[in-house]
Amino acid sequence: MPFTSFDFQANYFQLFGLTPSCQLDSTQLERQYRELQALVHPDKHAHQPDVEQRVAMQRATLVNEAYQTLRNPLRRARYLLSLHGVDTQEETNTAMPLEFLMAQMEWRESIVEAQQARDADALSALEMRLRRETGELEALLAVKIDTEQDYPAAAGLVRKLRFMEKLAEEIHAAYDAIDN
Repeated sequence: MPFTSFDFQANYFQLFGLTPSCQLDSTQLERQYRELQALVHPDKHAHQPDVEQRVAMQRATLVNEAYQTLRNPLRRARYLLSLHGVDTQEETNTAMPLEFLMAQMEWRESIVEAQQARDADALSALEMRLRRETGELEALLAVKIDTEQDYPAAAGLVRKLRFMEKLAEEIHAAYDAIDN
């Protein structure tokens, strides 16, 4: 990619030459990332004037930010929704179905119990179950965005996945607590 055509206004998918979609070919994303990094890495421009070095740093920062967003299913979904003008309202809309909230409470109780019992096997089982349920929500999210273009429903799923992400953090914190 010649630098004269590097478009700071391109969305992340365009930057990597990918079709905007929840379903991404991770191998292609990795390959594109490596190719872009080889072109934009600031060390390749160390011999150039300060202005060019700063632009190279901005390019590398943009490529890294885009890569980090696209490689994570939840961040990718948020980004896709933002491209469609949809705010996921994760900070302002915490309304969830009662059964989902009850399940969250049960998850948290199970994590606390496993941590207090110093039961790594129970945490492992919870982590496996969480990964499975998260995968199911991510698959549904892909359908809502890629197939149905039901962006309000997708935003609701992003909010649910944010809860699941917090549970994963709690499980990892519980592992750390029992390891110490």
